[in-house]
Amino acid sequence: MTGLAARGLVWSAGGRRILNGVTLEARTGEVLGLLGPNGAGKTSLLRVLAGLRRPQGGEVLLGGVDVAGMRRRALARRLAIVEQSPEVHEDITVQEVAALGRTPHRGRFAVLGDGDHRAIDRALGLTGLSTYRTRTWRSLSGGEQQRAQLARALAQEPEVILLDEPTNHLDIRYQLEVLGLLSSLDLTVVTALHDLNLAARYCDAVVVLQDGVVRSSGAPADVLTVELLRRVYEVEAVVETSAHTGAAVATYLGSSQRGD
Repeated sequence: MTGLAARGLVWSAGGRRILNGVTLEARTGEVLGLLGPNGAGKTSLLRVLAGLRRPQGGEVLLGGVDVAGMRRRALARRLAIVEQSPEVHEDITVQEVAALGRTPHRGRFAVLGDGDHRAIDRALGLTGLSTYRTRTWRSLSGGEQQRAQLARALAQEPEVILLDEPTNHLDIRYQLEVLGLLSSLDLTVVTALHDLNLAARYCDAVVVLQDGVVRSSGAPADVLTVELLRRVYEVEAVVETSAHTGAAVATYLGSSQRGD
């Protein structure tokens, strides 16, 4: 097992600076939440961390090794990413989606072996999709497609998993189940989240981005303060400790930007 770190990441697109000196560390076995308003740079950061985009400055370290020097196949054996809008052929089945996660572990024309089938079955079981294995992609709801992509990543058997809004399209039950699952696995997890209360409950640490810059990082209870919500999210809120979960809970009162 290993951790993932970024040091001074800089990345631009279309003449605009998207990431500006981002530094973070996801320690071995912890869940690190990436927070921030729309346009903060969360998705771009995940793609740079995954090696899908090469930064113009800084470095990404997987177990202390710069991913820029790793071959794509070797990196894919250790790191998986679940994006928001994956391109999947409509006629592929759920089991075939999960089987894609075994690609880095097999030869180009090799058939699935016993170890591959065990990894696929485990991934489908963990995501609650065992009975969906013969369903086609086009027959799935948005939430079911999201869980199928998570099954693919888990079948990959990575050390680190990156996720972009994994609770999007999910009913409340599945939001809780997916985040509970991620926090229970012996994996290093980096996930972008919109729901601050879910982040406070399930993340070991959080990083708050705004305009491509890290504004705050640390334990959720220390980071998600009234002042930060006002400054970064432009809302007035009350932040309390839940008597039920022990996590910080924000109650939003309204916009902090009042008109003239």
